[in-house]
Amino acid sequence: MKKPHTFSSIPPESLPINPFRAIGQDWMLITAGIPENFNTMTASWGALGVLWGKPVAICFVRPSRHTFGFLHSYEFFTLSFFDESHRAILDFCGTHSGRSVDKIAETGLKPIAVGGAITFEQARLALICRRLYAQDIDPRNFLDSSPLIHYESSDFHRMFVGEVTECLIAISP
Repeated sequence: MKKPHTFSSIPPESLPINPFRAIGQDWMLITAGIPENFNTMTASWGALGVLWGKPVAICFVRPSRHTFGFLHSYEFFTLSFFDESHRAILDFCGTHSGRSVDKIAETGLKPIAVGGAITFEQARLALICRRLYAQDIDPRNFLDSSPLIHYESSDFHRMFVGEVTECLIAISP
């Protein structure tokens, strides 16, 4: 059995990823809650950068998603990134609701508590974020109407901005 890796903390400026690829193509898990009560979901929309003088991560979650309530109920959330060998897990967590299935039991994810939030032993990188701001996407503010194709049911995302309080990178045993 493969020994699990441990994590080392690095500054946000040292992230070894291309955020466009990591978020848009490789995907990530957004997780909020505490060890006794959390949920995770796959996302391929988001951003990393600097806002209000702080390193931030921005994620977008529809109110209909089970994770949405967890993002509102808990101060911290994580964005966890995985290597390609975990694609099936990401696919499962993006197509099944935590309301009706135990994603952890079904996928074999191994949750670990970090900095007031949850990430997973299998992650290659985890960004621990403290919520700073949330706002609903308002269809009246689109300057280009082409993104509206993502909202045929009017289930507009809420944007969550989180200060990146810690970046954890996996260290192989």
